[in-house]
Amino acid sequence: MGTDIFLLNISGQDKPGLTSSLTSVLAEYDAKILDIGQANIHDTLSLGMMFEIKSGKKSAAVLKDLLFKAYELGIAAKFTPISLENYEHWVSMQGKDRYIVTILGEKLKAQQISKVTQVISEKNLNIDSIKRLTGRTSLIKEEEYPRASIQLSIRGKLNDKSEFTSRFMEISQELDVDIAFQEDSMFRRNRRLVCFDMDSTLIQTEVIDELAERAGVGNEVKAITESAMQGEIDFQESFKKRMKLLEGLSEEVLKDIAENLPITKGARRLIDTLHNYGYKTAILSGGFTYFGKYLQEKLDIDFVFANELEIKDGVLTGGYIGDIVDGNKKAEYLQLLADNMGIDIEQTIAVGDGANDLQMLNLAGLGIAFHAKPKVKDSAQSSISSIGLDGVLYLLGYHDRHIDLV
Repeated sequence: MGTDIFLLNISGQDKPGLTSSLTSVLAEYDAKILDIGQANIHDTLSLGMMFEIKSGKKSAAVLKDLLFKAYELGIAAKFTPISLENYEHWVSMQGKDRYIVTILGEKLKAQQISKVTQVISEKNLNIDSIKRLTGRTSLIKEEEYPRASIQLSIRGKLNDKSEFTSRFMEISQELDVDIAFQEDSMFRRNRRLVCFDMDSTLIQTEVIDELAERAGVGNEVKAITESAMQGEIDFQESFKKRMKLLEGLSEEVLKDIAENLPITKGARRLIDTLHNYGYKTAILSGGFTYFGKYLQEKLDIDFVFANELEIKDGVLTGGYIGDIVDGNKKAEYLQLLADNMGIDIEQTIAVGDGANDLQMLNLAGLGIAFHAKPKVKDSAQSSISSIGLDGVLYLLGYHDRHIDLV
């Protein structure tokens, strides 16, 4: 005697003991559970179970008893027969590549999700699961910091990843939403090091511009900074030019600026969570160690690599000590930290906004352009422009309940 395969779909009001009651019926008939999955939206349950049962009397009896049990529980039950051929085709899909698509925004609209899932469908990729990562939103109480994120787990063969991600970039720009695409590999689940640019990433300012304002050369320095961040001039050349303009500035000014640095929204939530889950953090900055060390203490950062100002008799000389930390140096420090920790470079994350961050963003296992310049956003693996720095946690797959418990 052969076997039958059925997909049981349950929908209705969720209640304690529901899954236990249904599986107890299947247990009485010695059914084998081949797959099971459940989702719960606003206390409304959607439960699916695929099971195998001996053909004949058992098969007919278990369906009848399941229908009766569903009636007792006040839920709807639907059965779909699955052919052996279809089942084996489904099993064969296990070997396909797996990817994660994360959608981020202050609020998510149907149009944004529709466009993203349309691209997935056009590439003949299958969505295995959709998970909301952010908490429930009140329609009455105004959110002080609105944010929404969902994660799609997809599967299939993707021939041209760059064309796929470029489509997401177009949607992102058109509909003001962040869309991150990652391979669902063992490295993604085992990241260990997160490195941050400092200026305009961890803090909402360019410190060298603040110093320039105090030195009375604000416009000149801002113009050079912007040109460097856009990648129009060499970072080392721009750094030397800006340093010369700061000659004679009092060290007291540095202290005042450090004590009033504007920390980026979500930074503390992100770093506290990372540390609670065992990550190491680092600042890799083209800025200055004076401010990096201040942030290190304030935010509990593990490592700091930045430029060291030369100070004599309490004033800036317009010079610096040691090597200039440019884009190449940031990437070197990222690799050095990974080597010292004994981890693969794929287990690292880099976050930055400027052209001098691109080398480390492209070297890291996950490079994230944060509220970045257009050139950087176009070149990075992933970007966050719609919410704060804690958006990084959603790209790692954390749900708000995992974050807010720590």
